[in-house]
Amino acid sequence: KLIKKDIINMYGPTIVLSGDELRKIFKLNKYDKLSRLEIGLKFSNFCKKITDQKINVIFAVVGMYNKIRTQNKKNIQNYVEIFIQSNLRKIIVKRKKKIYHKGLKNIVGLDIKPELPKKPNLIIKNDFKKNLKNLSEEVFLKISKII
Repeated sequence: KLIKKDIINMYGPTIVLSGDELRKIFKLNKYDKLSRLEIGLKFSNFCKKITDQKINVIFAVVGMYNKIRTQNKKNIQNYVEIFIQSNLRKIIVKRKKKIYHKGLKNIVGLDIKPELPKKPNLIIKNDFKKNLKNLSEEVFLKISKII
């Protein structure tokens, strides 16, 4: 969300979406591995439809599958893949994601092993020592060098 203003200023109309928001909007409540893949492919198609209309999409999601990333790279113009690398244990201890404390099943990192990106455009290491403003500035700077 913090890079949205900079992206708008440099690249034009931009929206910010998250996988969690789209799941709520479309009432997508299945979390098993196959359902996650199917939903991810739908999200990819949805983002392509928006970007085809010359609107940038900043889409925050736990992108678990190389198949989805490959589809995005092939079909979405100026697609930039950002892998935010973080320690799951620190995420849980610092309570950064509530889902890890609800006792649910089919949780990425606990029950489901993600396919980590093979060739992301950017790797951002988040050890929770930098504040979000500094991290977002770093991300925007790196994006502007890629596009």
